[in-house]
Order: sequence, then C-alpha cells, then structure tokens
Amino acid sequence: MPEDSTTEVTAAGIARLAGVGRAAVSNWRRRHADFPKPVGGTETSPSFALGEIEQWLRDQGKLAEVPLRERVWQQLAGHPSGTVAALVHAGCVLLLRRERPRAWTALGALPDARLAEVLPTALEETLTARFGVPRAVRTPTPSETVPAVPLLRAAVELADELGGPREAFEFLLGRHLDANPRQYTLTPPPLADLMAELAAAAAPEGRPLATVVDPASGTGGLLRAVPHATALFAQDTDPDLAALTALRLALHGDADIRAATADTLRADAFPDLAADAVLCHPPFNERAWGHDELAYDARWEYGFPARTESELAWVQHALARLRTGGAAVLLMPPAVASRRSGRRIRADLLRRGALRAVVALPAGAAPPYGIPLHLWVLVRPGGDQRPPAETLFVDTAGLVPDAGRDKLPWATLRTTVLDAWAGRGGEESVARAVPVIELLDDEVDLAPARYLTAPAAGGTAPELAAVRARLDETLRRTQGLAPSPVPARSGPRPLTTVGELARTGALQLRTGGSGTASDGSDVPVLTEHDVLVGGAPSGTLPGGGPAEEPVLVAEGDVVVPVLGGGSVARVVDAATAGAALGRNLQLLRPDPAALDPWFLAGFLRGTANNRQASSFASTATRLDVRRLQLPRLPLADQRRHGAHFKSLAEFEEALRLAARLGEQLVQGLYDGLADGSVEPG
Repeated sequence: MPEDSTTEVTAAGIARLAGVGRAAVSNWRRRHADFPKPVGGTETSPSFALGEIEQWLRDQGKLAEVPLRERVWQQLAGHPSGTVAALVHAGCVLLLRRERPRAWTALGALPDARLAEVLPTALEETLTARFGVPRAVRTPTPSETVPAVPLLRAAVELADELGGPREAFEFLLGRHLDANPRQYTLTPPPLADLMAELAAAAAPEGRPLATVVDPASGTGGLLRAVPHATALFAQDTDPDLAALTALRLALHGDADIRAATADTLRADAFPDLAADAVLCHPPFNERAWGHDELAYDARWEYGFPARTESELAWVQHALARLRTGGAAVLLMPPAVASRRSGRRIRADLLRRGALRAVVALPAGAAPPYGIPLHLWVLVRPGGDQRPPAETLFVDTAGLVPDAGRDKLPWATLRTTVLDAWAGRGGEESVARAVPVIELLDDEVDLAPARYLTAPAAGGTAPELAAVRARLDETLRRTQGLAPSPVPARSGPRPLTTVGELARTGALQLRTGGSGTASDGSDVPVLTEHDVLVGGAPSGTLPGGGPAEEPVLVAEGDVVVPVLGGGSVARVVDAATAGAALGRNLQLLRPDPAALDPWFLAGFLRGTANNRQASSFASTATRLDVRRLQLPRLPLADQRRHGAHFKSLAEFEEALRLAARLGEQLVQGLYDGLADGSVEPG
C-alpha cells in the first residue's frame, strides 16, 4: 500500500495501534530517546508522522503489522483536508467502485499522478448519474485529489477486504462518529428500525413505502432503515452531513437519492413532494427556528407554533410533505405532549385525526439519554375517511425500569409497540386506545402515563414478604462470609509488573470495544458498568458496519476497567464466559501454569497499586494496566492468596445483593403503604 508521508497520528491513535492505554504512550516518550518527535498538533496534544510511529513500534517489538482497517482510518483521520472531507472523498471513490467497477479497475492501474488528473472527471460522471443535478456531494478538485490518492486507493483495498464498498464506508463513518460523540446527534439503529416499521404499519394496507423523506437527516440512519424504497429524500443544514448521508444511502442500495443542504423550515428543498412516509429526529428546543419569518407559512394547517414549540413546527412540516394517507413517525421530547403553549395545535391534530399514537420510550433509547423520549405517529388526513375516534397511547418505560442505553431489550420493545399498534392486546399499564373526546380538555396533555393503569409500584404484600425472606437469608450468609484479618509476618517481597508478565508470555493483554454484530448475532457484551456492579453481561454489539470479530472473554480471564479510577478487577466465571469485551475494559488472560487468576485479580485491586499505575488526562483518570504490580510468588503460594481473594469477592457480592434487596424492600413498602396495597403492621 502506498505510504502517505503527510498522515499524522495522535497519542490516542498510537495507543490504538499498539493496543495499549495512552499512559503507556506517554511513558514511551519519556523513557525512549529515539521515540519519534512531534510533527504537528499542540504542546499538550502533539501529533506524529504515522510512518515513523509504525517503524518505531516494529523496532521495539510492539507492532507486527498494522491492520489494513487501522491504517486506512489513521490516514483518513490525519488527512490534511480534514477527516470529514477525506471521508467524503473516500465515499465518492467507493461509489465509483460500486457503480462502475470496470472503470475503477482501469483507473486504479494508473500511476498516482495520472490518477489524480483523471479521477475528478470520472467522479463527476458517477455523482451526476447517481444523484442528478443539483446534488449535495461536490466533486473533489484535482488539487484536492492529489494528496488523497493514497487514501483513496487504500479505501478501495479496504472494500475488497471487508466485502464491498458499503461495508468499507460504514466502517470508516462509524469510526468517525465514535471518535466525535458530542458532535453528532445519532438515532440508534434499533430505534431507527422501529420508526421505519411503525411508518410502514401506519400506511394503508398493501401500499409499500416507496418514497420516504427525512427533513433533518443527520447521518442518514433513519432513511437507511427503510427497506425497498424507490426514492429517498434527505435534507440537513450541515453540508458535510448532507454529503455523507447521500453517499451512505447510495452505497446502501439502489433507491433514487436526493439530498439537499438548507434549513428545512426556512428553505424547504422539496416543497412539492408528496411522500409515502416521513421519518424525523428533529432538533429539540430550538428558539431560532424561523418563528418571525414564517408566520403566514401554508404548512401551519393546525395552528401557528409558538416560538417555544419548534417541534410542533416539524410535526406540521412532516404532515405537509405527505400524500393523503401517508404516515410520519417523529422522535420528540416528552415536554411537547404537555406544554400549555402547544395545547391548541395538539387539540387540532386530534380532532382532524392526524395524531394516531404517542409512544413513551424508556430513558436511554436515544440522545439525550437521560430523558424518556416519545414517538409520535401521524397520518395525513383527507379524502372521505372519517377521523378515528381513538388515539393509541403506549408506555414502554415500565418494561425496563432500571435500563440504560446498553441494556434496552429492543426486541421486547419492538414487539410491544407493534403489537399495540396492530391491536393485538396487552396490559392496560402498557397500551390503551383512548377516545379522542377524553383528551380534549383544557390541557390536552398527551403524556401516555396519564391514561394508562399504573401497576403496583412495589409489588404485592406476598411478593414483599418473599423479598424480606431472601434478605434475611442473605444477611445470615454475609455474616458467615465476613473475613477476619490476620497480621502479616513476612517482609517485603520482590515485585513484577503486568507489562513484564505480558512480555514473558505469562499472560496476554486484550483491549475491549472492537467488534460488530453479524446478522443474527446475539453475543452479549460485558460492559464497564457490569464489571463495576458485578452484573451479568448487559450490552449488545453495534450493528450496521462491517463484520468485525469482538474479543470474547473466557473463564479465568481477569477484566479491569481503565477509566474513572478506583480499584476493580473481575475474574470471569463460566456464566460470563463467551461474552464480548466492552469499551474501556482491559482483559488479562493468565497462563494457568504460571499465574492464578484470583491471585492476579486480588493484587490488581490494591489501592496503592492502582494509584501508582494511574494517570490523569483532562477530567478522567486512566489506568495503565501494564504498570500494575504483583509479587513474584510460586504457584502454590499464589493459589493460597487466590483462595482468600475469592472469598473476599463472595463476601462483596453478598453485600451487594443485601443492599439491592434492602432497597427493593424499603421502596416497595413505601409504595405499598402509599397506594393502599399494604397495611401498616
């Protein structure tokens, strides 16, 4: 592969290349005089030449060969044009590779200088044929193509390795989004799939979603979830996002793609569109959405939205872009269902039969993750059809009361919501069709919880009695497990480090966070939270990208969180074995002939040990696992220590269980006394 001498890599990129923490990279810079000098960046965040770093890592025996996907990502992330521009250029060439494979074969055989001259013309022809004119994706100029040629060749090579241009682009886009989580508001793929399925279910029977629009398209995740569409329309205010969306959708399928860059509410790019469906995750709580300029806009059929009701402007825009009977599904903040300033518009949406359902999601379903967002399902009324007499309310929050974003049971949520829409029954605490006349009071409050039967919050009296019995048993067990300290007699012991043990082969080090779900995969993920609280694997592998093998934990592995400080180390048992290793976790796999896992985990948990092996980066504490120390002891002595450490872990787990049961009993009694299901004793 051609080397790109201009590609730079940060300390974080070096750590990823070598499979270590950033603290280890800082150590190398201090301890090795021959470590490459910075070539850019700032004093606090320097960057280095990728080629020099690779050579140094090889010379030190810390890198055998850079994987192709890692090399391409580093070239893209360090490109002089910027990551997004380089990603768009790579996407253009991947589209050329997909649409005109023979043309790329001929172009790829040319020398770099000649390829840079002729490639813009070939890309112009491909982009025009795929997107028409005007289009959101600009053809790279020759001056932009020259420095990008090594990256573009590498991107096509990556497509051959990963199974196609779509897989390569999804991998690179996914890496960029993961590296910039605060820059983009994403709709998680399971939620995007649910929204697309709801739109299809709300459409007239037998009529497929041929034409679909997303007026706030972001990175195109919602439109990508629509199967078998013939035309997809996307609009976003950010030209980079519009270009990425257009390329992503074009690489994903054969639908006609039209993407535009403009403020949708102020400058609608598709004013004459009558789509089968609208899917939208609009910006929330915007004040500057165009209230003053758009007072007499024809889209406000249900009332002129107040300045504080930007979401209701998006709702009416969506309805205006539908054909009669077309369906829209929008992700909304819960306040829109209740704010007094929007009650007249909500009332008119109900009277005319436009708003068909409000679905409350659990917190963690989409950003902002701490808020339980709503889905609004709308249908454009018209023709001779009478407005429906009822509106459906669904509340899924109670299905997963303690869930976070890594724990949501999406399959259960999907089944619950779609069954409720199809009228296949369900508990009134989860779903209920409410007569519209009951909703048209002074508040027109459409929060689902208001209309659903509340389940017994704390459980029945017999259930609470069972919790009490289990708590008593756990407390007795905890008392029996409580250890008795014995004074030490031995003096100082010779120490070694995890890094030295790894170099000698006594253990292997693996870093979590890589890996994607293949079709049908149900591999659970051991998350950082699971390790901290001693829970079962609760995460799921990300989907949508190319298949990448995750790191699977085995019985006897030791897993250590590397962020946040504190001393935690978990020995993997038979029940957890086979799970994928999550982000911000380091796996230590000891050779059983040299190291006892409980001995290893126990010494890794020492407070002083963690303090000396930790470093501080911005606001987070990061643990350099290689610097953790433990004594050099024969295997028999290790096992003796390990047995004590294992007993401590059992005592700790019993304490956790007692705390959970105690909290459950206390809250259950509060709730039972408050709702009358429990009598005072």
